Amino acid sequence: MRFTSSAAAIAVAISALAGSPPAQADAGDALLGGVAGFAVGTIFGNATAAPRYPRYYPGTVYVAPAPPPPPVVVYQPQAVYYAPAAWTPEWYSYCARRYDSFDPRSGTYLGYDGFRHMCQ
Repeated sequence: MRFTSSAAAIAVAISALAGSPPAQADAGDALLGGVAGFAVGTIFGNATAAPRYPRYYPGTVYVAPAPPPPPVVVYQPQAVYYAPAAWTPEWYSYCARRYDSFDPRSGTYLGYDGFRHMCQ
């Protein structure tokens, strides 16, 4: 239980009223009445005191799922193919070895798509 300032004021007031004995009472009765008044005042004050702030109980909290990790990108160097310079004797022999359909007069070969392509 919380003991508030209003509860303390009520307890003191009740104990003061209960603590003033009648003319024929002795000191023990006055002390017992004061303690009883203080206890009743404390209980009554705490029961009637309103909280200073409303109680707040948070509801369910929904959290968005974590974003997926970024994709792993691996950069690899491109393979470098060295071909001889065009129209040299090395180029003619390279293209003839690489492509069966190589035509040395035009410098082209017949690709799988049906078109002629320049030997690179």
